[in-house]
Amino acid sequence: MKLPVISGKELIQILQKKGFVVLRIKGSHHRMKHEDGRITTIPVHSNDPLPKGLLHKIITLDLEVTIDEFCKWILK
Repeated sequence: MKLPVISGKELIQILQKKGFVVLRIKGSHHRMKHEDGRITTIPVHSNDPLPKGLLHKIITLDLEVTIDEFCKWILK
């Protein structure tokens, strides 16, 4: 499945539905944490879409899910 084109704001909303909470905001970067220990930083630059490479890194390394599983989160 292809990577979706989403903004930082949209990604934060998706992650909050999955149990992530915003720890802090420093400038345009939102630091988020899940109760199981996963942590990620999401840049929010107006409504600009996140770069594909960064989104891929966030999904696979920080969130520890597959692209397909992440796309299912979006469809719900």
